[in-house]
Amino acid sequence: MLSDMVPTGFHGVELADVKFGDEVLVIGIGPVGLMAVAGAALAGASFVYAVGSRKVCADAARKYGANEIIDYHNGPIAEQVMKLTKGRGVDRVVIAGGTVDTFAEAVTVLKPGGTIGNVNYLGAGDTINIPRVEWGVGMGHKTIRGGLMPGGRLRMEKLARMVMSGRLNLSHLVTHRFNGFEHMEESLNLMKDKPRDLIKPVVVIEESLF
Repeated sequence: MLSDMVPTGFHGVELADVKFGDEVLVIGIGPVGLMAVAGAALAGASFVYAVGSRKVCADAARKYGANEIIDYHNGPIAEQVMKLTKGRGVDRVVIAGGTVDTFAEAVTVLKPGGTIGNVNYLGAGDTINIPRVEWGVGMGHKTIRGGLMPGGRLRMEKLARMVMSGRLNLSHLVTHRFNGFEHMEESLNLMKDKPRDLIKPVVVIEESLF
């Protein structure tokens, strides 16, 4: 978790440059998005909107600091966010899920001067559409940043200290727990099949086995 979901989600928050008091939208609340929610809350966001449809993820998002869950099945994300914010939009957006079309939604709800941090891998689509008017016809100072998370021992040690101090509780990510290496294949198949009650499986291997 400390080599993948946590640093990637936190990097989305860094890319979006979340500051104290910001209203933040996190699009996608799989494991990475959940860590973006947690990271935004830790960074001082005043309000966090989280987009997702699975109950297990919505429940975890609330535990990590989400104030409002937006289900994209209930209509376009931008329309729901603008209604909830009374037309203001949000200061920062972290994209941790979706497609190339998700950027149009993010740009639409972003306030002038705001930043979008993308940590979602875009595996399909030739272009990303940026809506002209919602982008401030090029004059809105709306920034899009995306990139692979930084790694390294120092960063891992810092993240581990957050867990050890109790500042970050990773147990909300664990929905399936197994004991023993013989469950490794079963655990991997869960990740492949992605049942709706899954966030992450964990296989515990006793030290005595080594």
